[in-house]
Amino acid sequence: MDYQQILNTIASELHSKSYTGKVASYIPELEKIDPKKFGMHLYCINSGHYSFGNNEERFSIQSISKVFALTRAMALLGDDLFIRVDVEPSGDPFNSLVQLEYEQGIPRNPFINAGALVISDILISQLDHPKKDFLDFIHKITGNDSININTEVYISEKKHSYRNAALLNLMKSFANIENDIETVLDFYVYQCAIEMSCKELCTAFMMYANGGKRISDDYQILSPEKVKRINAIMQTCGFYDEAGEFSFRVGLPGKSGVGGGIAAVHPGQYAVTVWSPPLNPKGNSELGMYALEQLTTLTGLSIF
Repeated sequence: MDYQQILNTIASELHSKSYTGKVASYIPELEKIDPKKFGMHLYCINSGHYSFGNNEERFSIQSISKVFALTRAMALLGDDLFIRVDVEPSGDPFNSLVQLEYEQGIPRNPFINAGALVISDILISQLDHPKKDFLDFIHKITGNDSININTEVYISEKKHSYRNAALLNLMKSFANIENDIETVLDFYVYQCAIEMSCKELCTAFMMYANGGKRISDDYQILSPEKVKRINAIMQTCGFYDEAGEFSFRVGLPGKSGVGGGIAAVHPGQYAVTVWSPPLNPKGNSELGMYALEQLTTLTGLSIF
């Protein structure tokens, strides 16, 4: 498979592709990002790296970090984790309070904000130094110790986290949050503010394509059984109330973030990441989804 030729074709198509999406504005620091930025990177298990555009420029990974948090929590707790958070698609916006109230404080899945906040609460309870542990884990799966948070995004997001605070308070009223609300919120925002490039994200996501093994040396980070479950949750829940659309158009497990990033995997084949800041009304990268749809169309391969 000539992946570079396929990516070159996608790049040329994007030059004439118009978009109506808007850069995320509810986190003021994200609104400053140039909407014309676009990067794409594919890391094939068998043949290595392929890319174009701003693939080595770091951006705020935002909700893509939820996959790494879930990975750490599953390694620590296994299936006991799912007593406090479900694995069903939400069908509602990622920050919905209505659904959480109706379901008595148990989030639908780990990738909506409420679910990710529960995962953060679990990690705080399980780890002595959750922030350090989380960043160390990113360094471990990428082999890159220079990855860190964007302090400006961290401060900006924390100042505008009223909705997430409301989710935490509601879950606390149903006894599904154990730790101090401000502590949980701070750790959650910290995760979202991590900056990575498409290339670094691709390297990190290779374990979900490679049976839980780090691609550089086949070190087993997570069991194949747990990776299978994470991929399943990405497939059904990774794009909030647009998960069905992503499956329909792209056909890969993946996760989006409001920073404009999307990471996806074809198990046994490759990891692929895109970054394009303008978001569609569902909060997913408009051109990023198009590029990934073109990838699976041009290769003729998806998981289906």
